[in-house]
Amino acid sequence: MQPSNRNIARGLATREHILAVATQLFAERGYENTSIESVLHTAGISRGALYHHFNGKDALFEAVLEAIEADVGQRTAAAMVGATDAYTALRAGSQAWVRIAGDPVVQRILLVDAPAVLGWHRWREMDERHALGGLRMGLAEISKAGGLPAEFVDMFAHVLLASMNEIAMVIAAADDTETAIRQGAAAVDEYLQRLLGPAPRRSRRD
Repeated sequence: MQPSNRNIARGLATREHILAVATQLFAERGYENTSIESVLHTAGISRGALYHHFNGKDALFEAVLEAIEADVGQRTAAAMVGATDAYTALRAGSQAWVRIAGDPVVQRILLVDAPAVLGWHRWREMDERHALGGLRMGLAEISKAGGLPAEFVDMFAHVLLASMNEIAMVIAAADDTETAIRQGAAAVDEYLQRLLGPAPRRSRRD
């Protein structure tokens, strides 16, 4: 017998409720200090209800992480709306990521716990799946406009991803988050200008 639309909707609502509770607990307590029992108690659900959707704590954490990655992607995309050219769009998305890196939930789950829980390579694979494609697309558009040789698009996408993640890590570890965000935003502007801006003219003596 196929489940009814009402049962499907109820199941989706339960899953979203579990994810919301788990996100809050992982952000407040960290992965190691968040138990399945604490999720069950806070969510007010049975163990069977949770395991119907997630087969354990690792699977729950990965689902939370995927949801955060998707949300980050939506927020950066929203910041790029209205950009008049590919470079402006890339700058707007990069600046948005710097601001998002100051979000305590993103800091704890995506930047601090995820590499340790998943392992660096798995975390990097997930990050590339969500972020690298967008960077490639933006750089490809810049290349079409003459701002970057086509053969550098893929490598520059990796360079930018690594650079933006490093800036985010610095912000996450900073004692003064607001100052770190301002410095990070200024650094991103300077970095993108030097990386993708027009080449400086040489003097006659060069």
